[in-house]
Amino acid sequence: MGARAEPLRLAAPDARAREHARRRATERRRAVRRRRAGAAVTLVALVAIVVWALGPGGSPAARHSVRHRAPAHARASGHVTRAAPSPGSLPQTHAYPSGATAQFKGLMAHLWSGVVHDSLATALPAFFPEGAYIQLKAIASAASDWTGRLVHDYALDIGAAHALLGSGARHARLIAVEVPSSYGHWIPPGVCYNGIGYYEMPNARVVYSEDGQTRSFGIASMISWRGVWYVVHFGAILRATDAGTVDDPAVGAGSSAYSGTC
Repeated sequence: MGARAEPLRLAAPDARAREHARRRATERRRAVRRRRAGAAVTLVALVAIVVWALGPGGSPAARHSVRHRAPAHARASGHVTRAAPSPGSLPQTHAYPSGATAQFKGLMAHLWSGVVHDSLATALPAFFPEGAYIQLKAIASAASDWTGRLVHDYALDIGAAHALLGSGARHARLIAVEVPSSYGHWIPPGVCYNGIGYYEMPNARVVYSEDGQTRSFGIASMISWRGVWYVVHFGAILRATDAGTVDDPAVGAGSSAYSGTC
Protein backbone atom coordinates (compact mmCIF):
# COMPACT_ATOMS: atom_id res chain seq x y z
CA MET A 1 0.00 0.00 0.00
CA GLY A 2 2.81 2.44 0.88
CA ALA A 3 4.60 1.87 -2.44
CA ARG A 4 1.44 2.72 -4.42
CA ALA A 5 0.77 5.96 -2.46
CA GLU A 6 4.18 7.51 -3.17
CA PRO A 7 3.65 8.11 -6.90
CA LEU A 8 0.37 9.86 -6.09
CA ARG A 9 2.15 12.35 -3.83
CA LEU A 10 4.65 13.10 -6.64
CA ALA A 11 2.01 13.42 -9.38
CA ALA A 12 -0.10 16.10 -7.65
CA PRO A 13 2.56 18.85 -7.83
CA ASP A 14 3.12 18.02 -11.54
CA ALA A 15 -0.59 18.45 -12.28
CA ARG A 16 -0.67 21.73 -10.43
CA ALA A 17 2.40 22.92 -12.33
CA ARG A 18 0.87 22.00 -15.64
CA GLU A 19 -2.37 23.80 -14.74
CA HIS A 20 -0.41 26.85 -13.64
CA ALA A 21 1.59 26.81 -16.87
CA ARG A 22 -1.61 26.51 -18.92
CA ARG A 23 -3.13 29.51 -17.18
CA ARG A 24 0.00 31.60 -17.69
CA ALA A 25 0.06 30.72 -21.37
CA THR A 26 -3.59 31.71 -21.67
CA GLU A 27 -2.92 35.05 -19.97
CA ARG A 28 0.05 35.70 -22.27
CA ARG A 29 -2.08 35.02 -25.33
CA ARG A 30 -4.76 37.39 -24.06
CA ALA A 31 -2.14 40.06 -23.33
CA VAL A 32 -0.71 39.68 -26.83
CA ARG A 33 -4.20 40.03 -28.34
CA ARG A 34 -4.85 43.16 -26.26
CA ARG A 35 -1.54 44.72 -27.34
CA ARG A 36 -2.24 43.93 -30.99
CA ALA A 37 -5.72 45.41 -30.75
CA GLY A 38 -4.32 48.57 -29.11
CA ALA A 39 -1.62 48.86 -31.76
CA ALA A 40 -4.23 48.51 -34.51
CA VAL A 41 -6.37 51.31 -33.04
CA THR A 42 -3.32 53.55 -32.69
CA LEU A 43 -2.32 52.84 -36.29
CA VAL A 44 -5.78 53.69 -37.59
CA ALA A 45 -5.74 56.95 -35.64
CA LEU A 46 -2.30 57.86 -36.99
CA VAL A 47 -3.37 57.12 -40.55
CA ALA A 48 -6.46 59.31 -40.10
CA ILE A 49 -4.32 62.16 -38.78
CA VAL A 50 -1.87 61.88 -41.68
CA VAL A 51 -4.68 61.83 -44.25
CA TRP A 52 -6.28 64.87 -42.64
CA ALA A 53 -2.96 66.71 -42.51
CA LEU A 54 -2.23 66.04 -46.17
CA GLY A 55 -5.77 66.79 -47.30
CA PRO A 56 -7.44 70.20 -47.98
CA GLY A 57 -8.19 70.77 -44.30
CA GLY A 58 -4.64 70.07 -43.06
CA SER A 59 -2.94 73.44 -43.11
CA PRO A 60 -3.95 76.31 -40.81
CA ALA A 61 -4.87 78.38 -43.88
CA ALA A 62 -7.10 75.62 -45.19
CA ARG A 63 -8.77 75.15 -41.81
CA HIS A 64 -9.39 78.89 -41.72
CA SER A 65 -10.94 78.78 -45.19
CA VAL A 66 -13.19 75.91 -44.21
CA ARG A 67 -14.60 77.92 -41.34
CA HIS A 68 -15.50 80.66 -43.80
CA ARG A 69 -16.92 78.60 -46.61
CA ALA A 70 -20.17 79.60 -48.27
CA PRO A 71 -23.40 77.92 -47.13
CA ALA A 72 -24.05 74.43 -48.46
CA HIS A 73 -26.75 75.58 -50.88
CA ALA A 74 -24.38 78.16 -52.37
CA ARG A 75 -21.59 75.57 -52.77
CA ALA A 76 -24.01 73.15 -54.39
CA SER A 77 -25.19 75.71 -56.92
CA GLY A 78 -21.69 77.01 -57.60
CA HIS A 79 -22.72 80.58 -56.73
CA VAL A 80 -21.46 82.59 -53.75
CA THR A 81 -23.44 85.69 -52.78
CA ARG A 82 -21.27 88.71 -52.06
CA ALA A 83 -22.34 92.10 -50.80
CA ALA A 84 -22.74 94.63 -53.62
CA PRO A 85 -20.10 97.38 -53.59
CA SER A 86 -21.16 100.82 -52.41
CA PRO A 87 -22.18 103.02 -55.37
CA GLY A 88 -19.78 105.67 -54.13
CA SER A 89 -16.83 103.29 -54.48
CA LEU A 90 -17.43 102.91 -58.22
CA PRO A 91 -16.56 105.40 -60.98
CA GLN A 92 -19.00 107.89 -62.45
CA THR A 93 -20.71 107.20 -65.77
CA HIS A 94 -22.44 109.41 -68.33
CA ALA A 95 -25.71 107.44 -68.11
CA TYR A 96 -28.77 109.67 -67.82
CA PRO A 97 -30.97 108.71 -64.84
CA SER A 98 -34.67 107.87 -64.93
CA GLY A 99 -37.32 108.72 -62.38
CA ALA A 100 -39.31 105.60 -63.27
CA THR A 101 -36.95 102.76 -62.28
CA ALA A 102 -37.56 100.41 -59.37
CA GLN A 103 -34.21 101.49 -57.89
CA PHE A 104 -35.16 105.16 -57.88
CA LYS A 105 -38.58 104.42 -56.42
CA GLY A 106 -36.92 102.39 -53.69
CA LEU A 107 -34.63 105.32 -52.83
CA MET A 108 -37.58 107.68 -52.71
CA ALA A 109 -39.41 105.27 -50.42
CA HIS A 110 -36.45 105.64 -48.03
CA LEU A 111 -36.71 109.43 -48.32
CA TRP A 112 -40.44 109.39 -47.61
CA SER A 113 -40.09 107.05 -44.65
CA GLY A 114 -37.41 109.33 -43.24
CA VAL A 115 -39.77 112.29 -43.52
CA VAL A 116 -42.67 110.39 -41.95
CA HIS A 117 -40.57 109.26 -38.97
CA ASP A 118 -38.24 112.30 -38.85
CA SER A 119 -35.26 109.94 -39.27
CA LEU A 120 -32.06 110.92 -41.04
CA ALA A 121 -30.78 107.33 -40.88
CA THR A 122 -33.86 106.04 -42.69
CA ALA A 123 -33.64 108.72 -45.40
CA LEU A 124 -29.87 108.52 -45.90
CA PRO A 125 -29.90 105.85 -48.68
CA ALA A 126 -31.66 108.43 -50.92
CA PHE A 127 -28.84 110.94 -50.35
CA PHE A 128 -25.82 111.37 -52.61
CA PRO A 129 -23.21 108.81 -51.46
CA GLU A 130 -20.21 110.07 -49.51
CA GLY A 131 -17.71 108.12 -51.63
CA ALA A 132 -19.18 109.60 -54.80
CA TYR A 133 -19.01 113.12 -53.35
CA ILE A 134 -15.35 112.67 -52.43
CA GLN A 135 -14.64 111.57 -56.01
CA LEU A 136 -16.69 114.39 -57.48
CA LYS A 137 -15.52 117.41 -55.50
CA ALA A 138 -12.18 119.06 -56.32
CA ILE A 139 -11.71 120.28 -52.75
CA ALA A 140 -9.43 119.07 -49.97
CA SER A 141 -12.14 118.55 -47.33
CA ALA A 142 -14.88 116.84 -49.31
CA ALA A 143 -15.64 114.27 -46.59
CA SER A 144 -16.05 116.98 -43.94
CA ASP A 145 -18.18 119.09 -46.29
CA TRP A 146 -20.42 116.08 -47.00
CA THR A 147 -20.97 115.39 -43.30
CA GLY A 148 -20.84 118.88 -41.78
CA ARG A 149 -22.81 120.77 -44.41
CA LEU A 150 -24.77 118.59 -46.83
CA VAL A 151 -25.93 115.83 -44.47
CA HIS A 152 -26.46 118.35 -41.69
CA ASP A 153 -28.77 120.42 -43.92
CA TYR A 154 -30.49 117.25 -45.15
CA ALA A 155 -31.37 116.32 -41.56
CA LEU A 156 -32.75 119.81 -40.90
CA ASP A 157 -34.90 119.68 -44.03
CA ILE A 158 -36.23 116.20 -43.18
CA GLY A 159 -37.30 117.59 -39.80
CA ALA A 160 -39.02 120.55 -41.49
CA ALA A 161 -40.90 118.28 -43.91
CA HIS A 162 -41.95 116.07 -41.00
CA ALA A 163 -43.28 119.12 -39.18
CA LEU A 164 -45.22 120.09 -42.33
CA LEU A 165 -47.03 116.75 -42.23
CA GLY A 166 -48.01 117.45 -38.63
CA SER A 167 -49.64 115.04 -36.20
CA GLY A 168 -50.97 112.87 -39.02
CA ALA A 169 -47.52 112.21 -40.46
CA ARG A 170 -47.70 108.45 -39.90
CA HIS A 171 -50.92 108.25 -41.90
CA ALA A 172 -49.65 110.26 -44.87
CA ARG A 173 -49.02 108.18 -48.00
CA LEU A 174 -46.50 108.76 -50.79
CA ILE A 175 -48.14 108.89 -54.23
CA ALA A 176 -45.14 109.61 -56.46
CA VAL A 177 -41.94 111.58 -56.90
CA GLU A 178 -42.39 113.51 -60.15
CA VAL A 179 -39.13 114.04 -62.03
CA PRO A 180 -39.35 116.45 -65.00
CA SER A 181 -36.90 114.60 -67.22
CA SER A 182 -36.41 117.53 -69.60
CA TYR A 183 -34.96 119.62 -66.77
CA GLY A 184 -31.93 117.41 -66.35
CA HIS A 185 -28.71 119.03 -67.54
CA TRP A 186 -25.04 118.04 -67.60
CA ILE A 187 -22.61 119.88 -65.30
CA PRO A 188 -19.13 119.53 -66.81
CA PRO A 189 -15.93 119.09 -64.78
CA GLY A 190 -14.46 122.33 -63.46
CA VAL A 191 -17.83 123.93 -62.64
CA CYS A 192 -18.84 124.55 -59.00
CA TYR A 193 -15.57 123.07 -57.67
CA ASN A 194 -16.26 119.69 -59.27
CA GLY A 195 -13.60 117.47 -60.75
CA ILE A 196 -16.08 115.06 -62.38
CA GLY A 197 -19.13 115.79 -64.50
CA TYR A 198 -22.69 114.85 -63.54
CA TYR A 199 -26.34 115.50 -64.37
CA GLU A 200 -28.38 117.85 -62.16
CA MET A 201 -32.14 117.72 -61.71
CA PRO A 202 -33.80 120.80 -60.16
CA ASN A 203 -37.21 120.89 -58.52
CA ALA A 204 -38.57 117.36 -58.67
CA ARG A 205 -41.73 117.07 -56.56
CA VAL A 206 -42.84 114.71 -53.80
CA VAL A 207 -46.58 114.12 -54.19
CA TYR A 208 -48.45 112.60 -51.25
CA SER A 209 -51.89 112.13 -49.74
CA GLU A 210 -52.86 113.24 -46.25
CA ASP A 211 -56.33 113.40 -44.72
CA GLY A 212 -57.85 112.57 -48.10
CA GLN A 213 -56.12 115.47 -49.84
CA THR A 214 -53.26 115.47 -52.35
CA ARG A 215 -50.35 117.68 -51.39
CA SER A 216 -46.76 118.12 -52.51
CA PHE A 217 -43.41 119.76 -51.91
CA GLY A 218 -40.20 119.99 -53.93
CA ILE A 219 -36.73 118.48 -53.88
CA ALA A 220 -34.46 121.45 -54.47
CA SER A 221 -31.74 119.51 -56.30
CA MET A 222 -30.82 115.95 -57.23
CA ILE A 223 -27.64 114.94 -59.00
CA SER A 224 -26.60 111.78 -60.79
CA TRP A 225 -24.14 109.06 -59.96
CA ARG A 226 -23.81 106.10 -62.30
CA GLY A 227 -27.22 106.71 -63.87
CA VAL A 228 -29.18 107.17 -60.62
CA TRP A 229 -30.71 110.34 -59.14
CA TYR A 230 -29.77 111.10 -55.53
CA VAL A 231 -30.92 113.99 -53.34
CA VAL A 232 -28.13 116.48 -52.65
CA HIS A 233 -30.17 119.53 -51.53
CA PHE A 234 -33.60 118.69 -50.14
CA GLY A 235 -35.30 121.87 -48.90
CA ALA A 236 -32.94 124.52 -50.27
CA ILE A 237 -29.61 124.87 -52.02
CA LEU A 238 -28.63 127.98 -50.10
CA ARG A 239 -30.03 129.10 -46.74
CA ALA A 240 -29.67 132.20 -44.66
CA THR A 241 -30.00 130.44 -41.29
CA ASP A 242 -29.17 127.06 -39.82
CA ALA A 243 -32.76 125.87 -40.04
CA GLY A 244 -34.72 123.32 -42.02
CA THR A 245 -36.65 124.34 -45.12
CA VAL A 246 -39.48 122.80 -47.16
CA ASP A 247 -39.21 123.52 -50.88
CA ASP A 248 -42.39 125.06 -52.30
CA PRO A 249 -45.13 123.17 -50.40
CA ALA A 250 -48.47 123.16 -52.17
CA VAL A 251 -51.96 121.73 -52.18
CA GLY A 252 -52.20 119.37 -55.15
CA ALA A 253 -49.30 118.08 -57.21
CA GLY A 254 -47.78 121.51 -57.63
CA SER A 255 -45.49 122.38 -60.52
CA SER A 256 -41.76 122.36 -61.10
CA ALA A 257 -39.81 125.36 -62.30
CA TYR A 258 -36.54 125.01 -64.15
CA SER A 259 -33.37 126.40 -62.62
CA GLY A 260 -29.85 125.91 -63.90
CA THR A 261 -28.15 125.13 -60.62
CA CYS A 262 -25.03 123.13 -59.83
